[in-house]
Amino acid sequence: MEIFTSEGLWALLQVIMIDLVLAGDNAIVIGLAAAGLPAEQRNRAILVGIAAATVLRIGFALITTQLLAVTGLLLAGGVLLLWVCWKMWRELRAGHDAEEMAAEEALEGRDLNADGTIAGGVPRKTFAQAATQIIIADVSMSLDNVLAVAGAAHGHPSVLIIGLVLSIALMGLASTFIARLIHRFRWIAYVGLLVILYVSLEMIYEGYHEIRYGREATHAEEVLDSTDTELREEIGAEAPAAETPAGEPAGQ
Repeated sequence: MEIFTSEGLWALLQVIMIDLVLAGDNAIVIGLAAAGLPAEQRNRAILVGIAAATVLRIGFALITTQLLAVTGLLLAGGVLLLWVCWKMWRELRAGHDAEEMAAEEALEGRDLNADGTIAGGVPRKTFAQAATQIIIADVSMSLDNVLAVAGAAHGHPSVLIIGLVLSIALMGLASTFIARLIHRFRWIAYVGLLVILYVSLEMIYEGYHEIRYGREATHAEEVLDSTDTELREEIGAEAPAAETPAGEPAGQ
């Protein structure tokens, strides 16, 4: 399997980091949108948000191949991810601690900062307003996640499948825990940001070549690069076997 090659493992590490950061970011957005609701409606909004994000990821994952077959979408996806990087960078630099704390309190339903309120100080809103914000964010972030995973997989089918399944599982089962983890350990978010930036620039580069030279030419270049790598690995593996032991005639 290509996942056990150096390129496959590197792609898998990128995919895991992308899934972690984007699942946590999605959960924070859901929690912040739900924080302005009364307590009795908050859990329902969060449940709707996480369920919608999970379903959207499943839907986008099912049509990933068709999405990537659309000429220009790779470039558009790269630009979209670049915007996500900029947004994440601004949020990390600005340090919206109060907002993130309100989002975490809404997600967990507990008074984490011991101020006597849960998600206090957040502007009030109706359930319809919160649900609309959550659904819009879910559509955008689920598409970002699927495109980023597809871009990081570099054409490795097993890496792509693992990445999409992991994305769905993390969003459905562990997004709240990941959001809390990222808030506590900021370096995770910065590492994820660098990975997403790298993937977005690579997608833009490949998408530009795809539009300028055509999909077939780009695919041919990837095949040649892959073949060249395999040949080098094969020659490197056979070289020791081809050596003749010292002092032994070559004909023996």
